[in-house]
Amino acid sequence: MELIDHIISIFQQTYGHAPAHIARAPGRVNLLGEHVDYNDGFVLPAAIDRATYVAFSPADADQTRLVAADFDQEVFFSPRTIPLKTGADGSPLPEWAQYPAGVMWALNENHLEARGLNGVYASNVPRGSGLSSSASVEMAFVIAWQALGGWTLPPMQRALLGQKAENQYVGVNCGIMDQFASACGVENRLLLLDCRSLEWKTIPLPEDVSIVIADTKVRRKLTSGEYNKRRAACEEAVRLLKQDLPDIQSLRDVSVEQFNRFAAKLPELVSQRARHVVEEIERSKQAEALLEAGNIRRFGELMDQCHVSLRDLYEVSCPELDSMARIAQSLDGCHGARLTGAGFGGCTVNLVAREQAERFSQLLAEGYESEIGYQPEIYITRASNGAELLT
Repeated sequence: MELIDHIISIFQQTYGHAPAHIARAPGRVNLLGEHVDYNDGFVLPAAIDRATYVAFSPADADQTRLVAADFDQEVFFSPRTIPLKTGADGSPLPEWAQYPAGVMWALNENHLEARGLNGVYASNVPRGSGLSSSASVEMAFVIAWQALGGWTLPPMQRALLGQKAENQYVGVNCGIMDQFASACGVENRLLLLDCRSLEWKTIPLPEDVSIVIADTKVRRKLTSGEYNKRRAACEEAVRLLKQDLPDIQSLRDVSVEQFNRFAAKLPELVSQRARHVVEEIERSKQAEALLEAGNIRRFGELMDQCHVSLRDLYEVSCPELDSMARIAQSLDGCHGARLTGAGFGGCTVNLVAREQAERFSQLLAEGYESEIGYQPEIYITRASNGAELLT
């Protein structure tokens, strides 16, 4: 593969020898259950066939040297400099380096050896697109340090370490879904995760259906705080609803009927945010039976409803995402379309009849360009395996 050849070539130029190993970890797309993972809800993602790749070998000392091929930059850090978020020279770590450094920090916190490594990495998961490029970086480096450390963790434990790195080191208060999907992906299967119990199962995607990802090319920055504001609103809703529903722990515990009864007691904005979550969890609960029965039409309707809710109640859409979803929903072969990921830009996910997927992609690109003024990137993807050591 071209990307793997690219990082091997840079590795040999940088370090003077071939890498000992290659690790791979995919991005993910979420079909249903958006912004519910940090509310203990149910999510339905799939790992995709775009991924982060790391070429690496053990270093002689405890210092790690990393080259980010996509940025043409490199950093040096060690267990001593990581808590300060600095490189070996004392300068602040660039944002891209905080993800692998955060993984090393989380491993050290959990008393797992993360020895120095020499590495080169690159990714074809678009950054800031809502396809979890950061989780794919984290999971690729967990695999790398596992290979060098001689310890092994089950995939869900690796996902939890990646989440800890992103929450406590990078500072994005994300739920578990992104790291879970990257760690636990199964080829040609969707993943249904209970974000409270962390129990999960795989669900088949009908063979005559394709997943089409449409990248608006609008980039968002999660650490800007809007994500954390949404999470805080959900926590505030739980605090207030406990006055009438004392047994609830999260919005997962509130039925749609209960929410309708008490919503008027909440501040308007808090009520809007919480309504999205409560209704989206209900949609996610319906998904398994619909997919098992092959009822893609009804499942697609739930995707469409999710987009409206994210747009109007959670307010994480943008004009470009709304155009992309609206155009897709008007095209033949489209079962459902909605924004995927945190929002504020990025991608839509579209479920499309397989025999119409190529034509759909072409018409969607043309429609979006004529409306917005520039070309999107649209690609037909498939559910792939989770993070793994390739060599």
